[in-house]
Amino acid sequence: MQERRVLSIQSHVVRGYVGNKSAVFPLQVLGFEVDSINSVQFSNHTGYAHWKGQVLTAEELNVLYEGIKLNNVHHYDYILTGYSRDTSFLETVVDIIKELKTANPGLVYVCDPVLGDQGAMYVPENLLPIYKTKVVPLADILTPNQFERKRLTVMDLLHDMGPETVVLTSTDLRSKRGGGFLVALGSQKIKKADGTRVSQKIWMDIPKVDAVFVGTGDLFAAMLLAWTHHHPTDLKTACEKTVSVMHHVIQRTIAYTAGPGKKPSPALLELRMVQSKADIENPTIVVQAEVLETPLH
Repeated sequence: MQERRVLSIQSHVVRGYVGNKSAVFPLQVLGFEVDSINSVQFSNHTGYAHWKGQVLTAEELNVLYEGIKLNNVHHYDYILTGYSRDTSFLETVVDIIKELKTANPGLVYVCDPVLGDQGAMYVPENLLPIYKTKVVPLADILTPNQFERKRLTVMDLLHDMGPETVVLTSTDLRSKRGGGFLVALGSQKIKKADGTRVSQKIWMDIPKVDAVFVGTGDLFAAMLLAWTHHHPTDLKTACEKTVSVMHHVIQRTIAYTAGPGKKPSPALLELRMVQSKADIENPTIVVQAEVLETPLH
């Protein structure tokens, strides 16, 4: 079998599941070799009362990458990026992606632009122009949430900036199924057998859950990478499998936190990833996507 290798540059935690901890195991379960670089290494995610750790600098990132290059093992099919903390680090990530894409023009870059959520920025504002002018144009697949989409631009303009596939993991659109559902949107430019180009757009109504989990966006981006690999021109199926994995992992996590008493602690709300291995490998489809294809002019 042909090896499929991913370079994943994201955050890391010792305890719990966020960043690379949310992405690496599911990708490995689905048959991908994953080389991970940790943009930060923390004891746990910052939703806990206390956290400690280190931040990788741009210079340290370069040292790690140079070591890979010296051994001639810097050949990748995919790059996955998530949380970056400062401009120099993000600029170095851009340089690495450019170099790897030059070496392998078929390389697919999956970008989860971790900027913020629920009206608040996670990262300094000065990262935004780098994402707009340098990161997004390199991306093949982009997975912003509603807040990040507003900060970047609207979906069709995101396509114009470079990415062939854009999936909005959450929006403030009203679901046709009522207030108990979130709406996710996807769009993919594809070339059909007759040479015509179409934009396959999908709409998904996702059941809401009455809890907030950390690391779900990182898991979503990793699963979208995996399932678009298996269904490169079928965004509907790729998203249905991705969202269904999310549903099963979250429901299993909720089952572990169920019971009377106080509000679950951050530790109890950590994603139950290992326990969800079978669902990651072969998810039962629980969310259907609606599809609309439109010609590209």
